[in-house]
Order: sequence, then structure tokens, then C-alpha cells
Amino acid sequence: MKTEKPPRVALITGASRGIGRSIAIRLATDGFSVVFNYRSNPNNIAELITDIESRGGRAMSARADVSNEAEVGLMVKTIHKLWGSVDILVNNAGIRKDQLLMRMTESNWDDVLDTNLKGAFLCSKAVLPVMMKKRFGRIVNISSIVGLTGNPGQGNYAASKAGIIGLTKTIAREVASRNITSNAIAPGYIDTDMVKELPAELRNRIQSMIPLGRLGTAEDVAGMVAFLCGEEANYITGQIIGIDGGLGA
Repeated sequence: MKTEKPPRVALITGASRGIGRSIAIRLATDGFSVVFNYRSNPNNIAELITDIESRGGRAMSARADVSNEAEVGLMVKTIHKLWGSVDILVNNAGIRKDQLLMRMTESNWDDVLDTNLKGAFLCSKAVLPVMMKKRFGRIVNISSIVGLTGNPGQGNYAASKAGIIGLTKTIAREVASRNITSNAIAPGYIDTDMVKELPAELRNRIQSMIPLGRLGTAEDVAGMVAFLCGEEANYITGQIIGIDGGLGA
């Protein structure tokens, strides 16, 4: 008698809202067991987990500061103990502290680089031994169009997202022989809380520059993440995929 394989386990960092939340919902819908990581904003996660479980899915939350190696290690160890594996890692956790470079404080720089780039490094480092032992893994890093183009007032954010691109390509080369893929998504302007904070005039100006004529949605990004985590993307690694409505064309 053929034994059915358990669902793959996906850890999504920064999953309490926005893009991370949509990614977690999409992966749960596609049959993955999902772990919602958050640092300080657990709002609605319990309700979301209950909703997923009521539809037959598996989900749980995991509080950890991704810039803290001890907390990341404990999170991954706990997931492995409870669910046996981490097959998918989506490094989505990110913050912004915008300021012109000449006015940017060292703490503004460090906070953004620690969460956005160091966090992706620590989480990847923590899950790779498990993935290598199983000879399977999918790492998807959320970068940004500004990691490719730069952006005034976002030197720290742009540097962190550019760093993610280099990290993505390096991981891809290091672990491809173990059937582990590493790819990054570079979203453009996505209609999330971060973009909603921009002045209406600036939002309208940005939208007018996008060839498709609209802001992206978190679901647009989640769909690509789901594809990269699925069987059809087995031969894709080391790639940076723009989801920007043609803005970076």
C-alpha cells in the first residue's frame, strides 16, 4: 500500500501582514503546512490559523526576531521538533527607515540591514542543514525593484535588497547539487501598508509610470512564490524575478 507523503513545511518570515501574510495564505491553500513568523505584531494570526485549520490545512505561528541568531535557531529547532522539517523558506521580513543618506543615522542603517539582509542570512543558514540532509529545499527571498535601481531616501533599504540578490545567487551556487533552489522576487510598488503611507500625489505619480497602469497586489507576489515552491520550478535557481507591472522593463 502506497503511503501518502506529509505536506511540505513552509516557513514565511514577517507573515503577520501584507505580502508575507498573502504568501502564507496562498501556500496553505496549495497544500503546504505553513508557519507564520512574526516579531512583534501577532494581530489576526490566531484567527488566520483557525481559518486555515477549519479548512483542513496546517498552520502555526512562531515569534522570533530574524536578526537574532539564537531566536532564529530556536524557531527552526521548534518547527523541526513539532513538524519534522522546514522544506520551504520565504525570507520576507523587512522594515524601512527612510532618510536621505547625509541625514541617515547609523542606527537607521543598522536596523534595516539587520532585519532585511542579516535576517535572510540567519534564516537561510538555519534551515540549510535540514534541507541538505533531505536533499530538497526551496528558498525564496523577497527583494525589491529598488535593490536593482536604487531610490532617493532609501539608501539603507536599497542596499539591503541589493544584498539579498547577491545572497540569493550565492546560495543557489552553493547548494544546487543537493536539489535546493534559491530565487528572489523583486516586487515593484505593491499596494500594501508601506505604499499606503506615501502621500496620495506621490502614489498617483508612481502609478502613472507603471506600464500596466496599476499598483501590484500582495497576491501577485504570492502567486510567483507559490510557483517557485512547486514542482514546475524544479529547474529554476539563482534567478531574480521582477513583479513590477513593467516598471523595470
